[in-house]
Amino acid sequence: MRVLLIGANGYIGRFVADRLLADPAVQLTALGRGDDADVRFDLATGSPGALTRFLDAVHPGVVVNCAGATRGGARELTRHNTVAVATVCEALRRSGCGARLVQVGCSAEYGPSQPGSSTAEDAVPRPGGPYGVSKLAATELVLGSGLDAVVLRVFSPAGPGTPAGSPLGRLAEAMRRAMQSGDGELRLGGLGAQRDFIDVRDVARAVHAASLSAAQGVINIGSGRAVRLRDAAATLARVAGYGGALHELDGPPGALRPTIGHPRTESVGHRVDALGHHRADGLGHHRPEHLGHRGDRADTEHAAPVAYPYPDGCGSWQQADVRTARDRLGWRPRIGLEESLADIWMEAACRI
Repeated sequence: MRVLLIGANGYIGRFVADRLLADPAVQLTALGRGDDADVRFDLATGSPGALTRFLDAVHPGVVVNCAGATRGGARELTRHNTVAVATVCEALRRSGCGARLVQVGCSAEYGPSQPGSSTAEDAVPRPGGPYGVSKLAATELVLGSGLDAVVLRVFSPAGPGTPAGSPLGRLAEAMRRAMQSGDGELRLGGLGAQRDFIDVRDVARAVHAASLSAAQGVINIGSGRAVRLRDAAATLARVAGYGGALHELDGPPGALRPTIGHPRTESVGHRVDALGHHRADGLGHHRPEHLGHRGDRADTEHAAPVAYPYPDGCGSWQQADVRTARDRLGWRPRIGLEESLADIWMEAACRI
């Protein structure tokens, strides 16, 4: 099976590449903007015609798109996350290769959810910021393309390679600095949010399974369990062997500082805004820092919680319903959050 992987150098893309390369039946070609790509091509500026000619030459059976932007203004996000996917879809329609498309989406497309609920694929998406909007537009392009295609909506990826600017990456960095300086107290803000963390290696397994399956439409990829960031911080402290006190700075959601998306470190107590850009999509995948919003009502019967300025635009709660992935891909998560956090800490500790 010939697979064309777009975005192999991103956070998720690197693990997808490793997973595909481990399959002896896969012949992998990486397309991207970097010098180390097998083929250099910029989806945001390249023409569908040029990509079509390449597809006809390589003739892949599967195209996996893990590329995209996670930060920037609405124009940049639209160019890299929406226009780029339009280029892929148009090139595949023109090409004679008949390749299947596996698009990596993200949970930011859903926006805020009702606390205690699990979000299934038939939920009406209400993204809370430009990043989620740009990714949702890409999903709609894929679903309306007429191609053999599936979109994997990845929730909050964690594990090795987690960017330092993601919520869990910031927690690990704050703890590293506290341990390095011998501080017995760690003051953290933004820990009230609850997210569905899924190990990036499990995400790569899901992409591999989707490549081999006939499943179409949208499929959630998550653990199926929301975890409060303050509980993740306590687990990380245990994994790291940090014996100091953890002090939470959170007040009521409406009292959150509007600069929550901008990490700060102060000399006293390492005050850190922990909930930065979400993660995460293997699109280098972790979400943008500047995407807080005030939120809208979800519907007249069940109003979604107001999306206070959580920078990923997902409000205080997200939890995936992952039954579709189990039933249609034969996929289940294997790696627990504690193992993911241990790997995050190992990388952070190497910076001491």
